[in-house]
Amino acid sequence: MPRPRMSVVICAYTEDRWDDILAAVDSVRGQSLPAHETLLVVDHNPALLRRLTAHYGDGPGAAGREDVRVLANAGPRGLSAGRNTGVAASTGEVIAFLDDDAVAERDWLHHFAAAYADPRVLAVGGRTVPVWASRRRPPWFPEEFDWVVGCTYRGLPPGRVRVRNVLGGNASFRREAFEVTGGFATGIGRDGDRRPLGCEETELCIRLSRARPDAVLLIDDRAVIHHKVPPARERFAYFRARAYAEGLSKALVARSVGAQAGLSAERRYAARVLPAGVARGLRDALLGRPGGAGRAGAIVAGVAAAASGYAVGTSRARGTGGARFAVAALPEAARPPEPTREKTAGGSPTRTPEGAA
Repeated sequence: MPRPRMSVVICAYTEDRWDDILAAVDSVRGQSLPAHETLLVVDHNPALLRRLTAHYGDGPGAAGREDVRVLANAGPRGLSAGRNTGVAASTGEVIAFLDDDAVAERDWLHHFAAAYADPRVLAVGGRTVPVWASRRRPPWFPEEFDWVVGCTYRGLPPGRVRVRNVLGGNASFRREAFEVTGGFATGIGRDGDRRPLGCEETELCIRLSRARPDAVLLIDDRAVIHHKVPPARERFAYFRARAYAEGLSKALVARSVGAQAGLSAERRYAARVLPAGVARGLRDALLGRPGGAGRAGAIVAGVAAAASGYAVGTSRARGTGGARFAVAALPEAARPPEPTREKTAGGSPTRTPEGAA
């Protein structure tokens, strides 16, 4: 059975991550299932664009590898428009996304591709493992909040399972998903070093499932990447700011797709996962284990910050008469000629318990 051609999109915005960007690309080049192409999309940073073009282009002294293409973000500043630019320029049947400060394990694309044997599968995510700058998890940092640093958090089901949405830094979509939805919503996700918003992939996945009720979205925890956590993100100030920003983002998502769909997984997470985390932290504190009380307190603080952000975001959306973002068309300037696509044979996910990312 032929595997789909896998295009990999890596979005970059700062020269401060130069070594990380090169490591991310090298990890794609080392895949057991070779990528069809790697697209580096630079977000409105001319100096970084020139430097990457020189490194991966065909000029004298350049790396000269044809499997890497360097592009400028053809849309407004931000991660969503950068991803849309990469999608439009790609030629594979499946588009995978890798953060610019992460490296993928050797079988990352292999596990993604295997899941697409089922033609109903339109998105597959993986497991993201934190690489702490201090070389160990801060004792107070709860695993239930690893999404704060862009990683897989405690509470997600193990194995290959059906979910409401995938997590954007380690995810893949069949091209059809973008044809159905029109792309990522601009104005909702990250914009360089500004407030750490998110949820653009959540909003897209919900719209996708509404447009295609038969669509299957999966997470396969064997598709692993390792994501760097810089020192600033190991601090409680960032933890609280990121939780608040998540609340703002969830308000935009709820405004777009409705609170029932936009918060369905979050309600289960808040009702089941977080109380268990608090109880676990308090138990550890009573047993004299380090960090137990801190983890319990961080969970409570994180919930309060996210709830505050959601309240503020909801109020702002009402005041402006609607959500402050839009789904932009994929930029035609970056779109390649339409490729010939191979159809995949049928199959089924290994199991589909209730769960969502």
